[in-house]
Amino acid sequence: MDFETIKKMDKAVDSVLPSFAKLSLGLLFIVLVFLWSYTSHGNVPNNSFLIIGAVFGAYMAMNIGANDVANNVGPAVGSKAITMFWAIVIAAVFEAAGALIAGGDVVKTIKKGIIDPALISDPEIFIWAMTAALLSAALWLNFATSIGAPVSTTHSIVGGVMGAGIAAAGFSIVSWGTMGKIAASWVISPILGGVIAAGFLFFIKKNIMFKKDMVEAAKIFVPYLIAFMSWAFSTYLILKGVKHLIKLDFFTALIIGLIISIGVFFFVKPLIIKASVKIGNTRAGINSLFTIPLIFAAALLSFAHGANDVANAIGPLAAINDAVMNNEIATKVGIPLWVMLVGAAGIAIGLALYGPRLIKTVGSEITELDQVRAYSIAMAAAVTVIIASQLGLPVSSTHIAVGGVFGVGFLREYLDSSESKILSDIRKKFKRDKKILEKYEDELYKIEKDNNKSKSDYVRIVELYKLIDEKVEQVKKDKRDIKAKKRVKYVKRDAIKKIVAAWIITVPAAAFLSASIFFMIKGIMS
Repeated sequence: MDFETIKKMDKAVDSVLPSFAKLSLGLLFIVLVFLWSYTSHGNVPNNSFLIIGAVFGAYMAMNIGANDVANNVGPAVGSKAITMFWAIVIAAVFEAAGALIAGGDVVKTIKKGIIDPALISDPEIFIWAMTAALLSAALWLNFATSIGAPVSTTHSIVGGVMGAGIAAAGFSIVSWGTMGKIAASWVISPILGGVIAAGFLFFIKKNIMFKKDMVEAAKIFVPYLIAFMSWAFSTYLILKGVKHLIKLDFFTALIIGLIISIGVFFFVKPLIIKASVKIGNTRAGINSLFTIPLIFAAALLSFAHGANDVANAIGPLAAINDAVMNNEIATKVGIPLWVMLVGAAGIAIGLALYGPRLIKTVGSEITELDQVRAYSIAMAAAVTVIIASQLGLPVSSTHIAVGGVFGVGFLREYLDSSESKILSDIRKKFKRDKKILEKYEDELYKIEKDNNKSKSDYVRIVELYKLIDEKVEQVKKDKRDIKAKKRVKYVKRDAIKKIVAAWIITVPAAAFLSASIFFMIKGIMS
């Protein structure tokens, strides 16, 4: 999708809901959160920062919805398995459901153990730090969304907490070993996601797309692919999505997922056989078999994301709430229902108002997607998290999903740029056209050399000149095609540079912002 097309889509969206209206609705939500926190905690001592924290938490939740949720539904939208409208509806519902149903009633005050809260003895300083962390992470996410860069919300809040912690208690407060693991995830996450996504896509191409009878191959392999998808997503959801409701070990989750996948296999196999009768032996026909599984994948990924990443918005807010209410610093705190509602509603509202921009980035601005490629990316998102969590590797769901998009794009470049598949065919055509051209020229030379030309010879001369002109143009076109195929680039390099740069500076940028905001708060309060 080129820049002009994206601009036209943006204008179409703005014509339905102008930028001013989006801003007004976002501000309305923040004002409602402010009024609720003010009226319900008006009698609480030192309630100012609780009210401010609620506002910043709402702002952070909206930015999570605007930026992070694109990873769950972007590939499905980009592949045209689902429209933008329904992607937003499904994601908003399942994100909110995941946050409210499986978001948990207890959250760690310091995400990922970045800093040691014991080194901050004054609850007031701790409140300032958490407030600065929330605002800085939200501001960074807002900026990233505005330039169309999908970044990790977890890394944003990690940077915010680290920067505020350093400003409050010095560099010794930071767990640098943990930070090293997070830095490693900048490399591990996209590479793992890209390799796994490319692996699934290559398997499908080799066993279905490259076969003469694609429909017959699809009848054999697609039920297994969908069953494997249900196994991966069931396990993923049990481990990551509902862990606060029921905590099961990896092996148990794997067995439950396997049982579900067996049931899915026997359910979908006759459906695939029935559907295969109606489709043509084309790529589009095979792609259509993956549409419904992709919709389920988008919903399940959104549920799991809501259950996990709502803590990025409400964790610091819950910490502020507990510190204000109890005048002490705890490592784990309960989450009041109103705090959870702020997080769930904020994610849904942010997604609805500002999510389409990042959904388009992930779904169409990096590389062109179809349902099979989007399936491979969804599988990478689930499988990579499962593998990494069992190996203790730090990964980012954002980096995995975008890495998966990179992976399928680069695989397309590799396969479509190979000499044996495209260039050799064009070169054979070029040689064939040149031989025909030479044949025409030889025939013309012989006729023109003949002094006893008949009427039919003159007619043939005219035909030959016309044929030679056409063939000359065809040879020139063949040459252009060879050059074009040599330069084929299915992954937008500018998009890669922008996104990777945003990933690298997320933690330091959020940390710098957070430290600056902390000192500003400290200066005002002192």
